[in-house]
Amino acid sequence: MGITLPILILAIPFTMFLILGIVGVKMSRKLAGILGITALGAVAVMAYYVAFTYFFSGDPRFIVEGVRQQCQLFDVTWLAFTDRLVVNIGFLLDPISAMMLVVITTISFMVHLYSWGYMEHEPGFQRYYAFLALFTFSMLGLVVATNIFQMYIFWELVGVSSYLLIGFFYKLPSAVSASKKAFIVTRFADLFMLIGILVLSYYVSNAPADGPLGSASAFNFLMLNSNAGVIANTVLGATFMSGSVLTWAMVLIFVGGMGKSAMMPLHIWLPDAMEGPTPVSALIHAATMVVAGVYLVARFFPLYCIVPDSLTFITIVGAITAFYAAVVACAQIDIKRVLAFSTISQIAFMMVSLGCAYNQPIEGVHYSGLGYMAGMFHLFTHAMFKALLFLGAGALIHAVHSNNYTEMGGLRKYMPITHWTFLIGCLAIAGIWPFSGFFSKDEMLAAMFNRHWFWGAWMTMVAGLTAFYMFRLYYMIFWWEENPKYAKSGHKPHDAPWQMSLPLIILAAVSCVAGFIPFGEFVTFNGEPYHIHIEGSVAATSLTVAVVSIALATFMYARKNNRPTMVKNLWPALWTAANRRFYWDEIYMFITHKIIFNIICRGIAWFDRHIIDGTMNGLAAMTNFFSVKIKGMQSGYIQTYVMWYFFGAVALAVITWLCLL
Repeated sequence: MGITLPILILAIPFTMFLILGIVGVKMSRKLAGILGITALGAVAVMAYYVAFTYFFSGDPRFIVEGVRQQCQLFDVTWLAFTDRLVVNIGFLLDPISAMMLVVITTISFMVHLYSWGYMEHEPGFQRYYAFLALFTFSMLGLVVATNIFQMYIFWELVGVSSYLLIGFFYKLPSAVSASKKAFIVTRFADLFMLIGILVLSYYVSNAPADGPLGSASAFNFLMLNSNAGVIANTVLGATFMSGSVLTWAMVLIFVGGMGKSAMMPLHIWLPDAMEGPTPVSALIHAATMVVAGVYLVARFFPLYCIVPDSLTFITIVGAITAFYAAVVACAQIDIKRVLAFSTISQIAFMMVSLGCAYNQPIEGVHYSGLGYMAGMFHLFTHAMFKALLFLGAGALIHAVHSNNYTEMGGLRKYMPITHWTFLIGCLAIAGIWPFSGFFSKDEMLAAMFNRHWFWGAWMTMVAGLTAFYMFRLYYMIFWWEENPKYAKSGHKPHDAPWQMSLPLIILAAVSCVAGFIPFGEFVTFNGEPYHIHIEGSVAATSLTVAVVSIALATFMYARKNNRPTMVKNLWPALWTAANRRFYWDEIYMFITHKIIFNIICRGIAWFDRHIIDGTMNGLAAMTNFFSVKIKGMQSGYIQTYVMWYFFGAVALAVITWLCLL
């Protein structure tokens, strides 16, 4: 395999963005849709071929003595600041990037096809497909980056794509507000990520050129990950506020991942991002963009393991976020917001798995492949069934013209394809055997119990909440009492057209069988195969918790009754707080408007107006005053010039005489 396919994988979606963005308005909707779908289909085929070649060809570039290697298919210099500070543009192929090529192109192609039906009558159809192509290009460039700065460039392009797609319905104030919120929060997080990158690269680039690091680029992932121990010895001696500089750098880099993956307290943008078209939610906010933070930690995993405190921080943040999002999801009535908080919780699950992916024996840090492999496995399976759930939600919204599940009910009779595929998605995310979520969740919980029983127990509870709120949603949509408006002529819901139904069927089929993929044979932290096996006690516990949670949801929501109201009335304050997301938006509004804007910014504005502007205005007034006073010196009269010449000569003579005394 040469460099042609890797270049085409990146070039085709970018070219489609340019074509559809510049001349798309001159095209018919049908032509724009066909171009977008065909292009992404071609990219998906190429990505599958590249991944298949990497995993199965036995090419010595990719596998040596049974260990899969990281390989730069191409890497060209773009900017060279010094011999060590070099920014390249390239294509890195390793287990996680090959896996992400499959995930991104699969979901993107499904969304492109689905959108042909869902967005058929929406204005800006061509612009929508242009933005989808830009996002796909950005995400692909991110996962195959050979160095930190290439990843950061595409990281920011993903943020721009997200901004454009969330605010696609720009005439709606809520969509504009949501897009700005997502952009501001993620840019704030990215500032910390950039600081972490600069700190890490500064210390690495200043290492002795004749030392173990040699003269390799300070940004290159191959160099950083293969020399993690050497970097630790180089950087760990430097401290800041009693902490290792390397620990600070890795935590700061993770903050960027917190923003992109909506970890607390930077989670507030994701639920509002549902203002974008539903297929966008499936593409960006369920399957690909939000896992960028997980991918970031996985890409830097050897460095994170060198400083275990950073992994502990990741574990704590993930555990708190997972529980918070699961509780909030139990009290939402907007179907897309339930899925949004579910996404936050599941991404946090992956973060905890990565955070638990190490042990600490007496000799020092020992890498453990289980948590890493499990987190990547769940990233893969979650992408499929969460995209399925979001696209299923889109089919429901398309049928009843509402996001509110209280306006649904009894839809299993009218929408059998959507019903069965949505049920498969619910069973997968709940972790029921033999659906894909069971296998990946079992491996993650095994890693957490291996780290400490507390993390395993905590996340098992979160898994139980997941099963409960997903089947609460399922019953309320498909089994609750029918909405009376269905009986009215012309208002009966029905399954979506084939362009929307086919992706649901394909993703449902993948969610049924993906768990049987021997994932550990392909994706591990060190390239060595890991043989997945079911942990009997862990699987039995998690499966029991899931079944009990589903049974509780069935008891409360399978038929219309007053039990949910009774529970709500039993803890009204808790339900209200969960429904209002525990007032995080209000907290942010208070901090920004009452403290930052009203106090800090008002004081800065006063200083700017009265001190800075006042000083400049005073200087201008003084200049104007003196210019008026002295302009008579150039009156044009000879007598005036002689007088000033005389006064000047006298003054000069006096000064000279005083100096000679």
